[in-house]
Amino acid sequence: MSVFTGFSGSAQSMSLVAFTAVATITLLLCVMTGPDRDDLDEFYTGYGSLSPMRNGLAIAGDYISAASVLGTGGVIALCGYDGVVLALSTALSLMLLMFLLAEPLRNAGRFTMGDVLARRMPGRGVRITACVVTIAALLPLMLVQLAGAGQLMAFILGFSNEALKTGCVVGLGALMISYAAIGGMKGTALIQILKIIMLLGSGALIAVLILHRFDWDPGALFTTAARHSGAGPAFLHSGLQFAGGPSPRLDMITSELTIVLGGACLPHVTMRTYTAASAREVRRSMSWAVSGVALFVLVVTVIGFGATALIGRAAIATADPQGNTAYLLGARAAFGTDVSTAETLLFTTVTAAIFLTLLASVAGMILACANTLAHDVFAARARHMTPRREMTVARLSALGIGAPAILLATLVQHRSLQPLITLSFCLGASALAPALVYSLFWRRYTRTGLICTLLGGTLAVLLLMPGTNLVSGSPVAAFPDADFNWFPFTTTGMVTIPAGFLFGWLGTLASGRGRAMEQRRQYEAVEGWILAGAVRRGD
Repeated sequence: MSVFTGFSGSAQSMSLVAFTAVATITLLLCVMTGPDRDDLDEFYTGYGSLSPMRNGLAIAGDYISAASVLGTGGVIALCGYDGVVLALSTALSLMLLMFLLAEPLRNAGRFTMGDVLARRMPGRGVRITACVVTIAALLPLMLVQLAGAGQLMAFILGFSNEALKTGCVVGLGALMISYAAIGGMKGTALIQILKIIMLLGSGALIAVLILHRFDWDPGALFTTAARHSGAGPAFLHSGLQFAGGPSPRLDMITSELTIVLGGACLPHVTMRTYTAASAREVRRSMSWAVSGVALFVLVVTVIGFGATALIGRAAIATADPQGNTAYLLGARAAFGTDVSTAETLLFTTVTAAIFLTLLASVAGMILACANTLAHDVFAARARHMTPRREMTVARLSALGIGAPAILLATLVQHRSLQPLITLSFCLGASALAPALVYSLFWRRYTRTGLICTLLGGTLAVLLLMPGTNLVSGSPVAAFPDADFNWFPFTTTGMVTIPAGFLFGWLGTLASGRGRAMEQRRQYEAVEGWILAGAVRRGD
């Protein structure tokens, strides 16, 4: 019987069979739905052929990564109220994308973030900078998913051999590259749809079982979780996650702001807005996406509190100090001591959903990076590149992005991965969010301002991130034995988000009044396209 899950060897065998079946079926889906070799629109956008519901589910699938499922569940299980606020911030971030950015992004963009930014400021410099920042923002998240793959497989299947863990990272990484290179936008969308259905369906059933254990009384669930948390009533109030810092309340506010702004602007999420056929369809797609993420918030909240209530905070922290196994431990605890065949099958579905979440999340990120590398760098350099050649370059770019990511993941898999997750969101909030807001809505914004925003925001994050308390200065930091914690906050957002907007403003001022007025005229020429979709993109 597994030490971690309490399931028999036969249950672990069922999980292994389920993983193999999921990998085979999803790869077959990519092969069957993959685009023709010379059809760029099909590879990059799937021709906008997905219905709003399916596109919305794909957006939710891209947005809910394995780090979101396991990390958010862990924070809820270990920190209670603070974890719920974190989960709500993820939903609020998608609502920000829905109400503020989705339609202008769809109207201004064609294939990549570089298309959006170059709509009113064409030039290779803009596209190359957008490509660099896109890869910088998504590579840390890719490393988290890949590095966590070996640990997750070891946890579920009950092995501890380091070589096997590394083999899982390499094998799953190769599978993820295949998804992106073969399936393109449509193939990865179908995988995201399958993933979100499995994840929400199995999670909802587990949440129902947990509520049934507490006679359908959420109050009893929360009270029991607080009692077993070791923190008492503080478990149900803010501040537990950030206790010990110089300003816990400020740290919490800036962390949530970073998640709200950063999550909405990460390129693997925004790329799904380009696939909608019309502004009306992107609105409907986002409605489905927000609904899916809202359901996820409810599910992960119940399972996180259920894990603490049923097995205790100490047991969760013992299994993983970051609480990344709390979601699976809560799912296992929902069944009680005597597990039926049907319950074993349900738990297998939960583990298969997490496995598919890992695969789909990284595949979407690799696709976003490969698309920007092929379209914004290589195709922009060779002005007359044929569609077939650009498609080949995009597929090779998936390999060029994925292979180094796999290598790096094997090197960081034994470190705390939380700094990498935070780094991605900080880059999204400090560089991409200001650049998108200014580009889409500020008429005088210049090319110099855009470059200053992207590079200045990125460099500010990279400068401050090593000094945060996630990197050193605590037992759960990436370097627990070191202490160079000179910026004692969880994220860099308190400084770098205002800095990103400031860099853009200063860069625009430095361009001079004449250049700003020229940009104003250029913006007014495309304003109808961007804000109202008056002309179909690409026309």
